[in-house]
Amino acid sequence: MATDPEPAVMVAVEAFDSISPVTGATIATFPAHSADEVRAVVEHTRTATQWWSGLGFDGRRTRLLAWKRALYDSLDELADLVHRENGKTVDEAVLEIGTHLDILAWTAAHAGRVLGTRRVPRGLLTANQAASVTYQPYGVVGVIGTWNWPVYTPGGAIVSALAAGNCVVYKPSELTPAVGRFVVEKFAAVVGEHPVLRMVTGRSPTGAALCSAGVDKLSFVGAPATGRAVMAQCAKTLTPVVLELGGKDAMIVADDADLDAAVDGALWLGIGNSGQTCIATERIFVTDGAYDAFLAKLIIQAKKITAGAGKPSGYGPMVLDSQIELIQRHLRDALARGGRAVVGGPESVRPPFVDPIVLVDVPDDALAMTEETFGPTLVVTRVRDLDEAVARANSSVFGLGASVFSRRRGREIADRLRVGMVSVNNVMVFTAVAGLPFGGVGHSGFGRVQGADGLREFAWPKAMTVRQIASPVNPISFFRKPSAMRRYRALTRMLHGQRAKTDAESNSAG
Repeated sequence: MATDPEPAVMVAVEAFDSISPVTGATIATFPAHSADEVRAVVEHTRTATQWWSGLGFDGRRTRLLAWKRALYDSLDELADLVHRENGKTVDEAVLEIGTHLDILAWTAAHAGRVLGTRRVPRGLLTANQAASVTYQPYGVVGVIGTWNWPVYTPGGAIVSALAAGNCVVYKPSELTPAVGRFVVEKFAAVVGEHPVLRMVTGRSPTGAALCSAGVDKLSFVGAPATGRAVMAQCAKTLTPVVLELGGKDAMIVADDADLDAAVDGALWLGIGNSGQTCIATERIFVTDGAYDAFLAKLIIQAKKITAGAGKPSGYGPMVLDSQIELIQRHLRDALARGGRAVVGGPESVRPPFVDPIVLVDVPDDALAMTEETFGPTLVVTRVRDLDEAVARANSSVFGLGASVFSRRRGREIADRLRVGMVSVNNVMVFTAVAGLPFGGVGHSGFGRVQGADGLREFAWPKAMTVRQIASPVNPISFFRKPSAMRRYRALTRMLHGQRAKTDAESNSAG
């Protein structure tokens, strides 16, 4: 199969190493692409846009499903690579990859239904028109990924953008470029005709360069401060953005909750992957009647878990030294303000690992309650009732995900939470339902990936009307006859004047 040649400018001189947080060994060396090189990749990728969009939904579905099969066939190899480069356990990596495969399959299968031409009803005033909406791909979409879920998190944007008919230039995190390369190479193996999905590598300057390289839309996942910088950079060229900027997710546990399930969920989502998850549970609000029993169970179970990827009930190391320092800062601040560590404490921090930490009696204005910790730390707070739990959960500037445990009122409480995603009587299952959108509100960002909303995020709607017959009431002409305007006025009175009168009488009678 013929392939397009690489652009001649791809001769990056600077390089960086990908280092395993598990062993400290160098996994591979990658080029740090400059602004000129990134722009060349974008322009090279643009040459494939007409071909890729021209395949239509059926043609793209066939190729995306072939990509899915290639990834599945390499599941164990990719899981091992994720473990070595990211640090999470192999089991956690398999769960991440499996979820990504579900999303890839759903998106490939449903893109045509979601983005296909949609007929729109027209009113009597436009009865002679056929009205429809089509969805057009942007062209080249830039995706800046993160390292903590290096397959799943950028995958939602990449898959949605590709299925919608866009080509993609992907910059993986400089901490997990080998995972990014693996995924991109598997795509190239099944779609080798043109440069539909390309990758650039490097640190922050390469990401900034992608923002300015002429992409038609950009998706970013990362810290709020970096997200603001990305948004400001893209604003210079009016490049639309999708931002997912982390969270401070809350769990609410009611008196009637299944406490064992709540404890299990809190530990899995708060401690798993070393807490290095944007939707990790960090704040737990427990109503007064359940607080003592919940905390007792949580302490018992948390003490069974220790950091160390090779242990039966364990998890991997922290990836960033700066994140360990942040955990220590949050812990010192909480303890200084009267908080207590009922599991772990300062001794839990033994770089590169951090054992589970459970804090109680932490004031609302403590750093561990207001800033994203991004580590294996849970803060448990007693509340009077569910109303207080909702108010305190909603007090955060973040609004990404949440969970609620209540047998009778779970959905009611979930409806009141100001978040983009919520699970009732379980945790993070919304990530595994491929048809659901992923994203948040507030400082957690805006826009969605995954599901129908994610597909529409990467295609712009185009409205169209087609005149089928001439209309006797059409006033849109400088040369209309006086009778046309009279008919238009009469039809407007019939449609709106009488209805308005009827509505007014109905309201008066009410």
